[in-house]
Amino acid sequence: MFVLRNDRMPRAVNPDGSLKQVDDWEVSPILIKEGAALGANSTILPGVTIGKWALVGSGSVVTKDVPDFGLVYGNPARLNGYVCKCGKKIIKECKVCKVKLP
Repeated sequence: MFVLRNDRMPRAVNPDGSLKQVDDWEVSPILIKEGAALGANSTILPGVTIGKWALVGSGSVVTKDVPDFGLVYGNPARLNGYVCKCGKKIIKECKVCKVKLP
């Protein structure tokens, strides 16, 4: 399971103490592109894009965009290399799935 946060400042009430209504929420989209994988207990913050075939490590808190094929983990999540479509860490290219990094 992972968590997608869509509100940067979640509060159940307004500053005046009144309960928030539907129109009081400021929702920001989260985009998860084709083939991306999110590890267990990862949290993705509002406005973040997870690139194609990217891999987010378990327990990570993703605060910034992740590039295509990016490998991120930690709190906050940081780019720690790249992975191919078959999930192996790569430096320039994968001989199995033929992914080449720019």
